[in-house]
Amino acid sequence: MGKLTGKIAVVTGASRGIGKGIALALGEQGATVYVTGRTTGDGERTIDTAARQITEAGGEGRAIACDHGDDAQIKALFEKIASEVSHIDLLVNNVYKIPNPPAWGGGYWDHPIQVWDDQVGIGLRAHYVASWHAAALMFASPTGAAMVNVSSPGGQSYHFSSSYGAGKAGLDRLTADMAVELEPKGIPAVVLYPGSVSTEFIQDAAESQGMDLSNSQTPLFVGRTVAAVIQAPDLMKRSGSILWVEDLAEEFDILDEHGKRPPPYEQRVTK
Repeated sequence: MGKLTGKIAVVTGASRGIGKGIALALGEQGATVYVTGRTTGDGERTIDTAARQITEAGGEGRAIACDHGDDAQIKALFEKIASEVSHIDLLVNNVYKIPNPPAWGGGYWDHPIQVWDDQVGIGLRAHYVASWHAAALMFASPTGAAMVNVSSPGGQSYHFSSSYGAGKAGLDRLTADMAVELEPKGIPAVVLYPGSVSTEFIQDAAESQGMDLSNSQTPLFVGRTVAAVIQAPDLMKRSGSILWVEDLAEEFDILDEHGKRPPPYEQRVTK
């Protein structure tokens, strides 16, 4: 029996990437994990496949299709969850939309204005909407709930584009202020900063550009740090803070699925 058996988690944007890694790591610890996303079916990168793999890992995976760019679908998501369970113990706001084409380099004037809606609308506003709808279910947790918001070092220094940085910096601030408002409820809210992560998107780019990912964090490695920190007895004292994956890995002795711990993130910055 895993240490999170009986716990109910929601991980948004978990058909692939960091979200899927977090969901699988929670499954390894026996949690029931609701995974959301737009892609369904039996393919490699779908919420249905992620849910099955969570169950195979030792938890219980449950997939619910949701376009987090649509408020009505987010509302329906949490209504569906409420019809099945009485509470949520963990909310992981992870969903993010990579612009197509990706907004890497150049000036903001070179990118379509839609890039803002992709990176701030999905990567920030949707987290607020999900947190709003999840609040009552989190308040009902019999053992105390927690919130983890997946951000990026791009909240502190330039990465990719100005709209990307605005979304991540906004999420950092949102989490810090939510932590203040959640404190009377006894619910911690923290920001997670992964380093360079070998998501499927990055792996695809690496194949075409000859990138070396040998020192990258894997999504499951990131997920295992989340599964560890949410069990920390001092989690409430960490509320409102930015937690770096590499620090959590060192503190909780986390290794990835290959039995290794990637080196520190080369571009790390601190305020």
